[in-house]
Amino acid sequence: MRREAGLTGAAERNDGRPSHVRKHIVVTGMVQGVGFRYESVRAARRIGIVGWVRNCMDGSVELEIQGEPEPVAQMIEWLWHGPQWARVDDVTVESELPKDPIHAERTFLVVR
Repeated sequence: MRREAGLTGAAERNDGRPSHVRKHIVVTGMVQGVGFRYESVRAARRIGIVGWVRNCMDGSVELEIQGEPEPVAQMIEWLWHGPQWARVDDVTVESELPKDPIHAERTFLVVR
């Protein structure tokens, strides 16, 4: 089931289109113990977005990602498949306000 809440959370360019977006994401299914976090890091760095990923106590994986809209959309699409050993049941996406470049992450990493 694809769910995305809100369309706010975008920094606009001069033409009114968003330059950067930030998303808070929760992935459920068999997503822990299958390399999901580390493959997420590889995918995010390859795609060119920043943020973080972590395991949650309920067995889900939580992420915050930020970047230009198209790479962020590519990452969300990747999350629906994840690494080959994962089984993704749901990806819940909520829009967040992008972090100011001074305070934004510089890379994508696993946090605990």
